Order: sequence, then structure tokens, then C-alpha cells
Amino acid sequence: MVGATATATEMQNNFGRYLSIVIGGAEVIVTKNGKEVGRFVPKDAAISYLTDSLTGILKGDAQVRETRDAALRAKYEIAD
Repeated sequence: MVGATATATEMQNNFGRYLSIVIGGAEVIVTKNGKEVGRFVPKDAAISYLTDSLTGILKGDAQVRETRDAALRAKYEIAD
């Protein structure tokens, strides 16, 4: 769940505020020059993302990339 979007400068100047958002379970999208450059996510979400990104690889799925990308986009609201 996205809790906020912040520029790199806002993140630097108000780190405590954004840390509180992440502690509350939401993520913060970090932008620079209007483009997303990263996400500040709760620990459990990061572990879940890593695990989910491996789905299909360990199962030997023939369409790993397509299956994984579609699932990650849907679950984590990833935009191209």
C-alpha cells in the first residue's frame, strides 16, 4: 500500500515523517526530477516482494518472466 510520495529532498529533510509512514505499514515512493527512483518499504513487504519475484523460477514455469511481471505489477502497483 502506497502511503506517500516524496521528492528526494523532502525525504532527506523530513526523514522521521516518512519513517513513521513506513513503520505504519505503508510505503513511500521517492522521486527525483519527477521520476520514481526508489521505494521505502516496510521490512515484511520487502521480504514478500523478493519471495514473490522468485515465483515461477523455482517451479520451472516456462513463462516465468511474463507470469512474474504480471503478478508483481498487480500486487505492488508497479508502473512501467
